[in-house]
Amino acid sequence: MSGNGTGTVSRRVHDSLRRQILEGELEPGDRIPSERVLAEEFGVNRHAVREALKGLQQAGLIRITHGGATRVLDWRDSGGLEVMLDLGGDALDPPAEIVRSVLEMRASIGVDAARLCAGRADEDARRGIEGLGDRAAGLVGTGEHEALDQAFAEFWLAIVDGSGNIAYRLSLNSLLAAMTSFGDVAERVRARDAEIIVRLGRAIAAGDPDAAAEVAGQMLRADIERAA
Repeated sequence: MSGNGTGTVSRRVHDSLRRQILEGELEPGDRIPSERVLAEEFGVNRHAVREALKGLQQAGLIRITHGGATRVLDWRDSGGLEVMLDLGGDALDPPAEIVRSVLEMRASIGVDAARLCAGRADEDARRGIEGLGDRAAGLVGTGEHEALDQAFAEFWLAIVDGSGNIAYRLSLNSLLAAMTSFGDVAERVRARDAEIIVRLGRAIAAGDPDAAAEVAGQMLRADIERAA
C-alpha cells in the first residue's frame, strides 16, 4: 500500500476515534481497543491504526502505554494548541465555538504583540513592518486573494516576531494552521480594510504601543464579529 493510501485510511480511523472522544462516547479513562481489534473493525492494517493513534496522542486526546492499555485523556487538561487542529472536525463545517475561540485567542495575542512590537522592535524593524503593511493594504480589493493572504500573514508574522515573544510566535503558527483547516473561515476574515492596515503599520513605525494595541484590537475584533 502506498504512503498516500496509508495516510487516507489512517485518517479515517483517526477521525472516527476523535469524534467518539470529543462527543463523549469515549470518556476520560476509557480504554481504547487494541490495534488488532481496531484494524479488524475498520478493515485496515495495523500500521494505519498505529499512525492514527500516534496522531491522537500528539493532539493530547489519548495516552499510549507500551505494553499496557491506551486510554482516553481529558483533552481540556492534557491538550495543547495542537488539539485545536483536531477540534476543528470537518473542515467544511467547524464548530462555531472552536472558530470563535481561535479568533479570540488570535485577537488577544495580536493586540499584545502589536503593543510589544511598537515598544521593543528597533527602528529598522518597525519601518520594515510599516512597509509590509503598505504592501498588504495595496492588495485589498484587487481580487488577488492568495497574494493578499500571504502579504497580510507576513505583516502579522513580522509584528509577532518584533514583539520578542517566542510563545506568541509558536502560538500564532498553531492558530494559522487551525484557520487554514477551517473551510471558508479564512475567506470570511480576509483583510478588507486597507486603511486600518496602514494605520497599524504607522503606529508601530512611530513606536507608539498604545496606538498600535488600539488599532490591532479594532482590526482583529472585527474579524470575530464577521466570522460569527
